[in-house]
Amino acid sequence: MSHIAVERNRRRQMNEHLKVLRSLTPCFYIKRGDQASIIGGVIEFIKELHQVLQALESQKRRKSLSPSPGPSPRTLQPNFHQLDSSSIIGPNSFKELGASCNSSVADVEVKISGSNVILKVISQRIPGQVARIITVLESLSFEVLHLNISSMEETVLYQFVVKIELGCQLSLEELAMEVQQSFCSEAITML
Repeated sequence: MSHIAVERNRRRQMNEHLKVLRSLTPCFYIKRGDQASIIGGVIEFIKELHQVLQALESQKRRKSLSPSPGPSPRTLQPNFHQLDSSSIIGPNSFKELGASCNSSVADVEVKISGSNVILKVISQRIPGQVARIITVLESLSFEVLHLNISSMEETVLYQFVVKIELGCQLSLEELAMEVQQSFCSEAITML
């Protein structure tokens, strides 16, 4: 009898927790009322909240790098942060390696995850910028497998998953700088 009571108590607690999760999550994330749908919807909602948090943190960093309202592209000084010393891109790189190149215009982070490159770019909304980034990636012989774009007000987060081609010897820093340069060329043409 006590085992049945314990199980009923667990189910009651689970239903209460699911009700709370469902009430905190916008309805369009939850397709059905079953447990799996509720949990899946909450996970998707948390992922989006995490992306918004990253965009806000990047926006805060960019503001601290550039107190003036309009950065001058000629004085743009990218700030590199190497996450690992052996950061040559290659198809046999299975541990996670990365580098970032930040400026007042955009924050670019490049990581190797398995046989793919994960590229995250946070910047102000610039018309046509995603096409310029894709052009840079394609000119460097990368194939875009997936693109996720999240935005909040004037800040945009681009997340690319790109395939590493065989024989690629480009460093992560070089890739980050090439993507960063796509923002610099846009800023110069806007002057």
